Amino acid sequence: MLTLLVIIAVSYIIGSFPTSIIVGKVLKGIDIREHGSGNAGGTNVFRVLGPGPGIFVMAFDAFKGFAATFWVSKIAVFGPPPVDVGLVMIFAGVGAIVGHIWTLFASFRGGKGVGTAAGMLLALFPKALLVCLVVFFAVLFLSKTVSLSSMSAAVALPITLSLFKFIFDMPVQNSLYVFSFIAAVLIIFTHRSNIKRLLNGTENKFGKNKKSRTA
Repeated sequence: MLTLLVIIAVSYIIGSFPTSIIVGKVLKGIDIREHGSGNAGGTNVFRVLGPGPGIFVMAFDAFKGFAATFWVSKIAVFGPPPVDVGLVMIFAGVGAIVGHIWTLFASFRGGKGVGTAAGMLLALFPKALLVCLVVFFAVLFLSKTVSLSSMSAAVALPITLSLFKFIFDMPVQNSLYVFSFIAAVLIIFTHRSNIKRLLNGTENKFGKNKKSRTA
């Protein structure tokens, strides 16, 4: 139990690394949370600071999720043998996602967890991540709305794993399957303000209204 708590704590600290805030400070001397949408995520950096910084932040945030899930989880070898290695990896990944959303180093105001969750999924089930990415970019192409694309990809995860597990008879860990539903709910929860704007027809379109605080 102590080893698992250490894994979660280390993963949370890694996830808490405020990539977008640091990039904003270094490049423009600004707190990214005071510009654009007010969100400390890669999409807001993309809009406010440009494609280069935005892509860097998105990639690094994904790396946080991958690093916690793939590497930090291996701390388990120093404790009693885990009952479910996959479950330990999930706990590590969730720790990183929670750290990204409620970052320890920036008054618990971070991003929305999508990029970090993608990095976690890359470590756990790359095939499912590929499907989710296809859904993300397809919805983005049709709607030009990042928030809707992110939520669609999140919802696609449990659907994809259900198809893999029950239709195509592919091996899917039960712990990952359960987590997929929790992740979808969490991502939708972090986008609750976006949902309100989508319903009101005021959500920002990707590539437009760069200075608008509606993303």
